[in-house]
Amino acid sequence: MTDLETPAFLCVVGPTGAGKSDLALQLALRLSELGLPAEIVNADSMQCYRGMDIGTAKLPLEERQGITHHLLDWLDVTEESTAANYQVVARAKISELVDSGILPIVVGGSMLYVAALVNTFEFPGRDEELRAKLEAELEELGPVAMHKKLSLLDEGAASRIEPMNGRRIVRALEIVMITGEPFAAALPEQWESFLPMLEIGINSDREHLVARLAKRVEKMWESGLVREVEGLISSGLRESKTARQAIGYAQALSQLDGEITEEEAIAATTQLTQRYARRQMSWFRRDPRINWFDYQDENLVEDVMALVLSKLDKSGK
Repeated sequence: MTDLETPAFLCVVGPTGAGKSDLALQLALRLSELGLPAEIVNADSMQCYRGMDIGTAKLPLEERQGITHHLLDWLDVTEESTAANYQVVARAKISELVDSGILPIVVGGSMLYVAALVNTFEFPGRDEELRAKLEAELEELGPVAMHKKLSLLDEGAASRIEPMNGRRIVRALEIVMITGEPFAAALPEQWESFLPMLEIGINSDREHLVARLAKRVEKMWESGLVREVEGLISSGLRESKTARQAIGYAQALSQLDGEITEEEAIAATTQLTQRYARRQMSWFRRDPRINWFDYQDENLVEDVMALVLSKLDKSGK
């Protein structure tokens, strides 16, 4: 987006636990009060699942204060969540809102989902036969061995994917083997938005976020994450390719199966959550379009609103 363009939508990004959902809600409320209707579009890959509420920190319906939230709870846990599917659905929703005179506010920290949505980019095709072969290898050899295979074909891709993330390893291998090019060549073209956008990022000092995430994980267990997972088992959580891998849910399943204690489940979830937050920041810091704010700043909402209104006013909106 150039300085002369009016943003068609806002995008709020940042690490998990930074308060993105709360900020997006406050922006929507204040804009609506000014006669600029705004609605929220989810960009969290796990908040799209029905019933996965506590472990994803999904904003409860009663706390949304009348602001419509889109693309929450639109998949069953047995359905596969992919950035490619999300891109199609989310872009259609944003276009629908824009055509209706509503300002979409995209909010989420799932890096590839955000990138797939906002950047000019089309996903490579899929080879179902190759995918089935790779998934069979994953089942037989395990994710670590498949990660080593990926590193031989595309070291750059392997360095960006966790060795235990079998689903992403398989997809990267599939792309490399279909296209004959590095996985990076299939990623969204950098910094070219599919529509004019104002991107807002929130973060704070690392020590504060680390402590905040530890408390957040403890609160999830106190709030009944294990009970939530128990209830989702009958809905097919164990058989899911994507939902069962969500941080917190995988550990709660292991706890229920007696493989680890509650204390170990909480510790593992905390460590993985903190590591994920570091990866998110490493990803988002590369994007020069993002306007960064400190979530601890008491004037956060006012400062972000000032920026938003200045951009909307450039074309007299």
